[in-house]
Amino acid sequence: MFSKLVSLVFIPSGCTISKRVFFPLIQIVLSALVAISLAAPQKRFTPGGLESQAVILSQDQNLEPNGAYSYRYETSNGISAQQTSFDGANGAGDYSYTGPDGVQYRVQYTADTYGFQPQGAHLPVEPPVPDHVLKGLEDIRRSPPKDPGFNLAALDATIARLRNTLG
Repeated sequence: MFSKLVSLVFIPSGCTISKRVFFPLIQIVLSALVAISLAAPQKRFTPGGLESQAVILSQDQNLEPNGAYSYRYETSNGISAQQTSFDGANGAGDYSYTGPDGVQYRVQYTADTYGFQPQGAHLPVEPPVPDHVLKGLEDIRRSPPKDPGFNLAALDATIARLRNTLG
């Protein structure tokens, strides 16, 4: 039924084009139209309100010749941050912001050779370490490997961090 309707509407009488050629051609054209309409650029989200109109209320930065630095800033939409580094590689600081739920969040952190270590009331905390894991690490500490690449300070820091999870 559809092929008769298409041939009545699209194929003029007396046309020498065969239906075997015409129908695949129609499918290709319709597929191309669908693809073009789906590939059209989507509307982009442009934030409005406080975020797009925030201004810097205060800003301060200090850079020392030895690489030490500090900075702090505060914006009109409730964002504030500060960080200090005494050697240019390790830093500590905090930042705060108002979440989408209207709550003010504050994160304190250190960033050093052990990575970025954030703390905040809203962040999950590490669960207590199982006793057998801590005991195994302490055994390694008592008789460390003879490998020159073994980092005893890192092991000590890990043991101290895991002890803190015990409360």
